[in-house]
Amino acid sequence: MSNAPQITDSHCHLDFDSFDTVRDEVVVRAVEAGVTRMVTICTKLRLEPKVRSLAEQYAPVFYAAGTHPMSVADEPMATVDALVALAQHPKMVGIGETGLDYHYTSESAEAQQESLRIHIEASRQTGLPLIIHARDADDDMARILSEEYRKGSYTCVMHCFSSGAELARAAIDLGFYLSMSGIAAFPKSQDLRDIFAMAPVDRILVETDAPYLAPPPYRGKRNEPSYVVHTAQVGAELFGMDWPDFAAQTQTNFDRLFWKVAQYKAAA
Repeated sequence: MSNAPQITDSHCHLDFDSFDTVRDEVVVRAVEAGVTRMVTICTKLRLEPKVRSLAEQYAPVFYAAGTHPMSVADEPMATVDALVALAQHPKMVGIGETGLDYHYTSESAEAQQESLRIHIEASRQTGLPLIIHARDADDDMARILSEEYRKGSYTCVMHCFSSGAELARAAIDLGFYLSMSGIAAFPKSQDLRDIFAMAPVDRILVETDAPYLAPPPYRGKRNEPSYVVHTAQVGAELFGMDWPDFAAQTQTNFDRLFWKVAQYKAAA
């Protein structure tokens, strides 16, 4: 067991091909760096068996499942029943990632919105947190999240948050969480850091989104869960906290939102 402060990578993609020959070593490096849990994300439901198998193979790995908004046009529409059924697995701990992406796939906006609402209902029924991807869709995202919350409460994390301050405030007002990725550690991301700084520290998670968005000093290389420490250290500076205290705070935040992981750990 590492003596480093414990921390969680709340969002990564360990099933991606770039990890196929190094996955064992990547998980070991994460644990050695103090990363005690990793949530690997299924972005296409037909790939759920592979993602689930990783959670079953590696003790520190949990998983979430959904249809990524950029894949909605090319994949069968998810159903609430299918998502609820998948959530019966003890290591399936979140719904998504889902959301809206109008940067690359604006032509499927209507279908993306339908898919998002389906995932929200599955989150309501299971009590599992919704994992949101949002890009160039702030107004529609804030509107739909608020409309759906009025229909019935649910929990949510704005994964890899890099949107505007208004969407951040809307999410915080609904009781949701913002997740810091390597983008928040980039030198030119001061505006984004300012948005995070206005949020309550008890609503902050950290993630890698590996293999994407490696933070300095690894920017431009394949990201991996151990690198979440570098993003979290930027977060500690941002909130004026000692590194061990910030790491502990994000652990508490993660356990509160991803309650199924906390219960699994307690039951192990």
